[in-house]
This record gives sequence, C-alpha cells and structure tokens, in this order.
Amino acid sequence: MEQELDKLVGIQIQLLRLSKGWSQEYLAEKSSLHRTYISQLERGLKSPSIRVLFQITSALEVPASTLIKMVEDSLNADERGTN
Repeated sequence: MEQELDKLVGIQIQLLRLSKGWSQEYLAEKSSLHRTYISQLERGLKSPSIRVLFQITSALEVPASTLIKMVEDSLNADERGTN
C-alpha cells in the first residue's frame, strides 16, 4: 500500500507539472528542491513529507488539498477496478 501511495502521489505531481508545461528542473527550482528528488518523487521512489508536499503545491500554485484529493480519487478508482 505504501509503495502504491508513493507512486500515485508521484503520478499526480507529474500530471500537475506537465499541465503547466514545466520541466522537472523548473519545478525543482520553483519549489527549492533538487531535480533528482523531484524525479524520485514522480517515480514513486521517495515518500514526500508534508513540508515537501506544501513546497511543491505552492510552486505549482494549487492547494495541497487538491493534490491529496487527486491521490484519493486515484486510490478509489483503483479499488473499484480491482473489485
């Protein structure tokens, strides 16, 4: 479950980033994080802290609750698909 959650968080971060036409490097710069860390997050290899989530969502100019809702919706869709 944890790995699945990390992957879903990463996918949603990537979707938000791509919707703005931003590179990982640009998001990293705007969020004061390293590009390789953004890459690891997007691939589900790292689990972001609340502080990091807020840095990223602030840079993306979306509420943190939006990202969390997107992840919840993905989890719910996955659960419905496996039943």
